[in-house]
Amino acid sequence: MKSKTIVVKLGTSILTGGTRKLDQAHMVELVRQCAALHRHGHQVVVVTSGAIAAGREKLGYPDLPPTMPNKQMLAAVGQCHLMQVWQNLFSIYGLQIGQLLLTRADLEDRERYLNARDTLQTLLHNRIIPVINENDAVAIAEIKVGDNDNLSARAAILADADLLILLTDQKGLFTADPRTNPDATLIEEVTEITDQLRSLAGDSVSGLGTGGMSTKLQAADIACRAGIEVVIASGKTPEVVGRLANNEKVGTRFKAQANPLEGRKSWILAGPQSHGEIHIDVGAVKAVHDKGSSLLPKGITKIAGEFGRGEAVRIITPEGKELARGITRYTADELERVRGHHSDEIESCLGYGYGPVAIHRDDMVLL
Repeated sequence: MKSKTIVVKLGTSILTGGTRKLDQAHMVELVRQCAALHRHGHQVVVVTSGAIAAGREKLGYPDLPPTMPNKQMLAAVGQCHLMQVWQNLFSIYGLQIGQLLLTRADLEDRERYLNARDTLQTLLHNRIIPVINENDAVAIAEIKVGDNDNLSARAAILADADLLILLTDQKGLFTADPRTNPDATLIEEVTEITDQLRSLAGDSVSGLGTGGMSTKLQAADIACRAGIEVVIASGKTPEVVGRLANNEKVGTRFKAQANPLEGRKSWILAGPQSHGEIHIDVGAVKAVHDKGSSLLPKGITKIAGEFGRGEAVRIITPEGKELARGITRYTADELERVRGHHSDEIESCLGYGYGPVAIHRDDMVLL
């Protein structure tokens, strides 16, 4: 079997077995499966949840108000405990781990993004298992990725992965909620993530984690666009990691796009948070979507939100749908002044210019 780079995301419900404490017996079983892949020449990355749950366990389940400082305290304590457990379990198989704590800020800034990528790939090159988690001890809402499903998709892009495995307490994506509908059937393969598919996704029911099936679909969408195959499967399935690496039919497999995004566009999709919206007319939709053109000021009808030059924005159709995401060459105030004008009028409107386009096609990702 060809050597692969495989990212394995482990949700809180898998790490705790639905209880309030880490299920180390099951964790060592997952480590054994990852070690087997590593032994056969694959590169393995682990994205772990569970820091806050581990902190509660370590402190004896204190009764604390759900404030941000209390959550950060639990994460700070739990992160030490969690990493010690991972280190002990991987050492059984003679493997070293390296910890990476990330926030959205590390992914938004292009230089920090590249630094994180270099660190991750250097760990892999030296046959060290990267163990990644969001830095909940310092992250506030504004800089959080928000859930480890989406973090794992971004980690997969950083690692230039071939496969992203999202292990959960469900067997995959079903045609209906299997908890309430006995006729629900497993969807084995997905070639395109549609609105209908998104409507099938439910939320987390364990109460232990922050992700549900909807966040897994978001993660699958991001990774597949970057050319990475994704599988959602149950972490309780016997030998699940190795079987998925061998392309066995387990869970729901999302096929990677045939023409993946190049590096900069993967970063636009994976990293920067969208700070505002640019609404465009029908003509601009056709130019951007059908012809692959850059977005010109002439086709802009409305600016929403505040954003600076070089920040990510959402491009919205007349129907209110997000058409694309891109890096703007002008601020919100500047675009408000030039919207509806031809490109050769930009300098006369502003007194200066940064080029004839609002967003260049090379800085834009169609959604």
